[in-house]
Amino acid sequence: MTTQRTAYRSAILHSIDDPYEVGLENSFEFFEDGILVVENGHIIDLGPAEAVLARQPDSLHVTEYQHKLITAGFIDTHIHYPQTGMIASYGEQLLDWLENYTFPEELKFKNPVYARQVANIFLNELASNGTTTALVFGTVHRESVDVFFEEAQKRNLRMIAGKVLMDRNAPDYLTDTPESGYQDSKALIEKWHKKDRLLYAVTPRFAPTCTDEQLATVGKLLEEYPDVYMHTHLSENKKEIEWVLALFPDRETYLDVYDHYKLLKERAVFAHGVHLTDCECQRLAESGSAISFCPTSNLFLGSGLFNLPKMEHHGVRVGMGTDVGAGTSFSLLQTMSEGYKVLQLQQQKLHPFKSLYLATLGGARALYLDDKIGNLEPGKEADFVVLDLHATPLMSFRMQQAKTLEEQLFVLMSLGDDRTVSKTFIYGEKAYDAEETTEPAMVTKKKAS
Repeated sequence: MTTQRTAYRSAILHSIDDPYEVGLENSFEFFEDGILVVENGHIIDLGPAEAVLARQPDSLHVTEYQHKLITAGFIDTHIHYPQTGMIASYGEQLLDWLENYTFPEELKFKNPVYARQVANIFLNELASNGTTTALVFGTVHRESVDVFFEEAQKRNLRMIAGKVLMDRNAPDYLTDTPESGYQDSKALIEKWHKKDRLLYAVTPRFAPTCTDEQLATVGKLLEEYPDVYMHTHLSENKKEIEWVLALFPDRETYLDVYDHYKLLKERAVFAHGVHLTDCECQRLAESGSAISFCPTSNLFLGSGLFNLPKMEHHGVRVGMGTDVGAGTSFSLLQTMSEGYKVLQLQQQKLHPFKSLYLATLGGARALYLDDKIGNLEPGKEADFVVLDLHATPLMSFRMQQAKTLEEQLFVLMSLGDDRTVSKTFIYGEKAYDAEETTEPAMVTKKKAS
């Protein structure tokens, strides 16, 4: 980690609150000519260039970026690293997709050499897409999580991950038991939770693949380690919901299955939530649980359309997730674009400032990490991204027609992808630079502090 004070000059935009709560005009901060100052892995100053330069020492080293936009690093609140190699698998909906593609691929992660190879490809893809924090599924194999954390630690990343718990309705080669799942999870928590910037998530795959005994074990782990995360799936697909209610006939709703075993809490993140009742939304809000909105995945698998205004009405915390590999892109810019379309199909609007919030500060709030990441306020960890407003000829031409910041941001989200990411900084260190490599998979990070 570089301890020297450094500064970056560019247009700077970041979210400071939820547009739904404070209004669009009060939800962001923008400096057309701004400076971001970093020292010891943290942001120590931010503001208009003239004002920042006046209060910083004359010796301050300033790197200037032309036609760029600096914003907070993107936060992916739901993604599967073992599914990197099966992204873009054709022609199935959720349950068949799991059986035909997902489970056979995840078997390979029993081999730590393969798991490490994929972990590095995965982490390089995140960096080249401007994603600096993610909530990540491993596989049922303890080795898959050890390897992932080892590679994330080398890069000094703030990552959250966990071993999958799954003891029924899956191939025998991918199941554990309540006891082995408990022991493996406990060992991983003791080893990795809060080590450097790493955090642990207890990870039952979803209710259909967990017996009552295993869900009770999850509740036990959360009681023993109250500051870990809980990460699973919820109400993604209508057939899935029918299956859950058949498997748990004593429970009123899908969410009630998790609630019965005390899995709803702060730092509990449920992916999808496409088909939730008002009562379920209210219970999520009351418990401080969060939903990960995964539009590319929901469209790709034909799962349904997420009702964001309904979540806002009930006060549910919401972040954005790519859900690779059902999601078809590591890019949260592309995910924002698909989110806009999901709302359009419901005759609703997703404003670009709200999209930016969901992909940054909203994700941080869903993860209860907004005191550390999510925007560029002084004191936060220096995870940020430099976006190229002229990354492609079409984007450059379109930007010339944009008359407002709002329009520029919408063009960025509609036309942007990994080509738009010029540089990604992790804890104040440059982790990816598009100008230095044409192969993101070859990007490596200096060792952690």
